[in-house]
Amino acid sequence: MQTGTINTPRLATSSAFSVESRNGRPDFELASALQKVPPKQQARAQKTATDFEAMFLNSMFSQMTSGLKGEGPFGDTPGTGVWRSMLTEQYSKNFAKAGGVGIATEVYRTLILQQAKTIRTA
Repeated sequence: MQTGTINTPRLATSSAFSVESRNGRPDFELASALQKVPPKQQARAQKTATDFEAMFLNSMFSQMTSGLKGEGPFGDTPGTGVWRSMLTEQYSKNFAKAGGVGIATEVYRTLILQQAKTIRTA
């Protein structure tokens, strides 16, 4: 899948949140919304979207590892439950920072579009 960029000033600082194409077509709606939303609100939306994806991934990783038994870091000892929860939390944060699975991008887009509508009607 090939993505292109729109020839507008990039207001988003992270490459994961740039104004790129959606389904092979430029996202003019997001580009227009980014021009209305201040950079400080864009940064807050980026952090919120990334944190949301990290929470989702943490829940997913926790479910994936909950039934593991055996020896080692995923063994069935009293201390491994605490260790496993910290490990899955770090996994989820790193996955989300590295681009995640695409949830943060869609959440960011939705937040920016909603904020742009609020600014326009205010």
